[in-house]
Amino acid sequence: MRWVLIVVGALMLVSGLVWTLQGLDVLGGSAMSGKTIWAVIGPIVAIAGVVLVGLGVRRRVPTR
Repeated sequence: MRWVLIVVGALMLVSGLVWTLQGLDVLGGSAMSGKTIWAVIGPIVAIAGVVLVGLGVRRRVPTR
């Protein structure tokens, strides 16, 4: 379960960063480029990804 949180969180972090850059029109070539909504949604998704990665890293492996 730990690795699932880390992988999903990392994917969300990368997606959020790309969406933010596209929304700010730093990365072009997309229908999302230059759209303010993606400059708002991107950081929210990126922060959620950081939280998931943090939870995955901090989660303890149960001892048997």
